[in-house]
Amino acid sequence: MALRDTDVVRTGSALEGKAVVLGVTGGIAAVETVRLARALRREGAELTVIMTPSAQRIITPLAVRWASQAEVITDWDGDLNALNRADGVLVAPATRDVMASHLHGLQHGPLMMALSVARSRGTTAMFVPSMHEDLASDPVTDDIVESLQKSGASVHWGPLEEGKRKTPTTEEIVARFAHAVNASLAKRRSVVVTLGATRSSIDDIRHVQNTSSGATGWRLATHLYKHGHDVTCVAGITSALPPVWLPLVLHTPTPERMLSECKALANDAIDAWIHAAAVLDYVVEKPAEGKLASEQGPLTVPLVESPKHIVELQNACKGAVRIGFKLESGIKQADLIHRAVAQIQRAGMTAVVANRLEDLNRTDKPRGYLVDQQGAHFVLETEDDLCVAVQTLVERGPEV
Repeated sequence: MALRDTDVVRTGSALEGKAVVLGVTGGIAAVETVRLARALRREGAELTVIMTPSAQRIITPLAVRWASQAEVITDWDGDLNALNRADGVLVAPATRDVMASHLHGLQHGPLMMALSVARSRGTTAMFVPSMHEDLASDPVTDDIVESLQKSGASVHWGPLEEGKRKTPTTEEIVARFAHAVNASLAKRRSVVVTLGATRSSIDDIRHVQNTSSGATGWRLATHLYKHGHDVTCVAGITSALPPVWLPLVLHTPTPERMLSECKALANDAIDAWIHAAAVLDYVVEKPAEGKLASEQGPLTVPLVESPKHIVELQNACKGAVRIGFKLESGIKQADLIHRAVAQIQRAGMTAVVANRLEDLNRTDKPRGYLVDQQGAHFVLETEDDLCVAVQTLVERGPEV
């Protein structure tokens, strides 16, 4: 069935079934409300929008109603029943006046009532300010923001550009808001995701490196973060850029540094590990100092086997959920599953996502196969299926 112009294509489930109150105030960034409302809907949010009188002078309620496909409240005569079931209140853009008014309990409009209800019930509230640099740098603004955060609300600033603190991208706002809404749910875990390629130096200029964009790892980390989990990324070399909203990204270009960081993190009792990095199986035996001279004829570079990270971390990660990735080439599916089971048994994994090189990026082939400790395998048709499967295993926890 063809999409109507009011429809959106779902890109996630982090706000599935969540009642979200979107507050729009009189900052010029209110012009981005159409994009923001649709981005929230793409994650499954059920919206109610409240616009202040100042916001209505910047963008019309008609445009916002089209984007949100929801009730747009502009005055006290609107239907305020949604306030009683809200899972979160997002104010974007948020003026300093609105933040200060909420802090001091003023009630000049339905948005202030929504924020008061959220505060009294412990409901997630997030403010996304947008203002001139001078106003943002005013010590009074700092005091307001600090007091809001102490009261349990969150405040997220965007970049400083053209002398203004602008709002973040809609993708960043939705990711941070979804994390805040879901972080208090049961079965939220501390998760480490390794991702990207690693390299080994031939000399100070050249190196041996395997291939991995890091895109799958970033996608998994973002999915888990949006669903409220505490995510740390240990990233090798990636061509895909890291999302700015991920709270902690440790850059580890070599296998040795990646393994060292993982061992250090294991001391913090991590609940789940997603081993998505493409770690070199062979590294240069003796890297040369400086730069090897060119035009000297054939160059022989001895390689030695590198420690297998998932095996090296087995004892340190005992009791945690551990999901590995296995890529093979030139074998049948049955052999792929067999080798995945062998990896599970060898390294004490919870499950392995297995792929064949020949199947990657093919629309007529599944994204991969999820193999468990009993050798059962499940077809993952899409990247979304992969994300949901990993999330399910993480939240289920280790099998007793």
